[in-house]
Amino acid sequence: MTSLTLPNTAWLQILRRKYVILTLFLSLNFIAATPAMAANLSGDLLKQPATEITISLGNLANELKFEPNHLEFEAGKRYQLRLTNPSQLKHYFTAKDFADGIWTQKVQAGKVEVKGAIHELELKPDAEAEWVFVPLKSGTYGLRCSISGHTEAGMTGEIAIKN
Repeated sequence: MTSLTLPNTAWLQILRRKYVILTLFLSLNFIAATPAMAANLSGDLLKQPATEITISLGNLANELKFEPNHLEFEAGKRYQLRLTNPSQLKHYFTAKDFADGIWTQKVQAGKVEVKGAIHELELKPDAEAEWVFVPLKSGTYGLRCSISGHTEAGMTGEIAIKN
């Protein structure tokens, strides 16, 4: 009986070793690929000129709307979205799902530059901001001003990312 269990035990040990080696190999490949992908994203794309697009949050007549209210981007291209608020009211550019589908290089407002994930921007009257990003995930995303009553008054839009 002992001779029957020894081959099974030896076989299990061999399988475990192969599993550990395979797991280690795959983990190292993932670790090596991640910096390479990040370098490709930040290096090559930063050399690419950004396509400039301007959107106004409100207007001089204080209408609650985005102008334009439909934005379209292409995945893998670098964009500079210039946000302006010509109205006398503060507004939010709220598009969380869109923000989750992009890589943000920076958001700049005046002499302040913010890096990392951004989900919402607040623009006070006469304010401007610049959002530099690369869309990664295709889809259609909602845009709205999350100030109470603004969405309900029609301050909404749509952002599309195409492949």
